[in-house]
Amino acid sequence: MTYCLGILTTSGLVMAADSRTNAGVDYISTYQKLFDFSVPGERVIVICTAGNLSITQEVLTLIRRDLKGQLEHSLNTLPNMYEVVRYVGSKLREVSDTHRPWLSKDNIDHQCTFLVGGQIRGEEPFLYLIYSQGNFLQATPETPFLQIGETKYGKPILDRTLRFDTPVDAAAKYALLSLDSTMKSNISVGPPLDLIMYRTNSFEIGHRAEFVLGDPFLVKVRKFWEASLRRAFEEMPDIEWNRSHSSPSSSLVLPVPDAIATD
Repeated sequence: MTYCLGILTTSGLVMAADSRTNAGVDYISTYQKLFDFSVPGERVIVICTAGNLSITQEVLTLIRRDLKGQLEHSLNTLPNMYEVVRYVGSKLREVSDTHRPWLSKDNIDHQCTFLVGGQIRGEEPFLYLIYSQGNFLQATPETPFLQIGETKYGKPILDRTLRFDTPVDAAAKYALLSLDSTMKSNISVGPPLDLIMYRTNSFEIGHRAEFVLGDPFLVKVRKFWEASLRRAFEEMPDIEWNRSHSSPSSSLVLPVPDAIATD
């Protein structure tokens, strides 16, 4: 398992990933999950991967092959981020369709997901999440972050703090805390951690960081965050016990929808 996230703000883009893979308690390895395909001055494209490692690696191999062969359609030639994400989705679908029958035969999970973020000159930055089937969704001002992999432990801090107008520097801190919180609660997510911060219209990634196991700054951040949480807990109002309400909860009747909505 792994954990990757992307954050889109009015001032830029943050993408981060751990590097741990888990094929059982006795087979834990380290593989890169964040990949930079940028052309400085023209376009910034960053891809994060999670899920079946053999499929994600083959997709990246096909993408690099198209770049090396200078094909008409590649990450260097596509005119906008929408076409980029469609291209990556088609590669993912191609590889998944090839291997799915054989993986399913042996009950091997073939699912994988990609995050694709960046900016091409002439348009604003974008952030997308691509599913195994090749379809995708886009980050929006209402939902400015997307996650893949082991998402549940790192989501609460983003839900409570992050907004579309959050400065990108602060968004990078939230990303690091989200990763650290996930590592604290799940041993299948671990360092090295890769973190990039991109400022809108700069067309180059000027801020990168890698945090290895035991990194002094990462240890400092964890201790500071844990102390801050304990201090906030101590300042919380005490529970008001023996409270009563005129209408017991058992009498509460909620409306039943006519049909289950999908979005």
